[in-house]
Amino acid sequence: MARFLAFRLLQFPLILAIIYVVTFLLAWVAPGSPFEKERKLPPQTKTYLEEKFHASSAWSFLTYYPMKVLTTGDFGPSLNTPEFTVNDILRKSLPVSVALGLVAVAIALVGGVTIGTLAAVKRDGPLDWLSLSIALIGVSVPSFVAASMLLSGFAFKLHWFPLGGWPGGAEYVIGPAHSPEREKLIANAKPELRDALDHPDKFFEFTPTRDRAGSVTGLDISERNGVNIDQLISTTGYNWNELFDHPNTYFQLNVSWVTTLWRYAQSMLLPALALSLLPMAYITRLTRVSMIDVLASDYVRTARAKGLSRWRVIVRHCVRNAFLPVLSFLGPATASTLVGSFVVEKVFNIPGMGDYFVRSVLNRDQTLILGTVMVYSFFLLSLNLLVDVMYSVVDPRIELKS
Repeated sequence: MARFLAFRLLQFPLILAIIYVVTFLLAWVAPGSPFEKERKLPPQTKTYLEEKFHASSAWSFLTYYPMKVLTTGDFGPSLNTPEFTVNDILRKSLPVSVALGLVAVAIALVGGVTIGTLAAVKRDGPLDWLSLSIALIGVSVPSFVAASMLLSGFAFKLHWFPLGGWPGGAEYVIGPAHSPEREKLIANAKPELRDALDHPDKFFEFTPTRDRAGSVTGLDISERNGVNIDQLISTTGYNWNELFDHPNTYFQLNVSWVTTLWRYAQSMLLPALALSLLPMAYITRLTRVSMIDVLASDYVRTARAKGLSRWRVIVRHCVRNAFLPVLSFLGPATASTLVGSFVVEKVFNIPGMGDYFVRSVLNRDQTLILGTVMVYSFFLLSLNLLVDVMYSVVDPRIELKS
């Protein structure tokens, strides 16, 4: 096992280098320039930009950016939007695509294996026909059609899910701050003021304040509709403007994990379902065919003859052996799903890697093309290696050799 892993890992740099060069050559010969957008640039300006970003020639590009990637891990600036680096774009978009892809793979794996197993056990019955129908629909229906139908039905008409988009981050709730000023004020406060200090959400609207990087630094508060602050001032004898002027002294923001997870689940379920239909169809077909073959094996009849229940034999023995063909398919399927689907991300307005990749191709943004392709290639190589290792875990009879 150790020799096998070492041999495969040593191949990674060579394979990635070949992919980098081939991808660059294909992107370089494509017509157009990443520096020309709506209008044609003057020759002097275009020459200056090409020299500044080492894009004046293929040799200039290949002698600068690959060394930068090797020494610092930086893919360089996006040639089409130089204010952002490729690493910034990947850092922002990759977690979105990976989260969406993991949910889609989980749906495809659980649904495909379950339906395929039931179809094989109930062969030629209604479940078998259902599995064949699901496989046919999953392979035949384009992802953009499935995504549009799910969005139209469950989000637009039934209003069960949001109309696309992606949550901007954690959801916050306002709560009391633990400060000496608040403790001193609340000690002698009247009931109305004490209630406002303990339950600020009843009295105030709040907006998180953020720095340039987007991190939450504090909050601003305003009067909630239906609350008469002037009347409360006269009732409590306290100048409530102190709360508005120094909200971070008396209140703090707390992450509402339940609300945050619920919003992400709502935004993720429909696109993940649309993304999972194609791999689920293949997994269903592979599981059904493999399970039919396994159910006819001698050891299954022997186990049944010894008195083991049918479903115990299926769950404990048959599913594991029937899973090997599915495992072979999971490597490349998971890699492509994790990196993201442009069509599904576009339909649901999700800022994932698929969207940026297609934009980079249309704009001939060589650095962004190379960055996204290298990330996808690394995922593909890593997951294929993981699948090979999992072979020996699922079936110990398989010996890994370099």
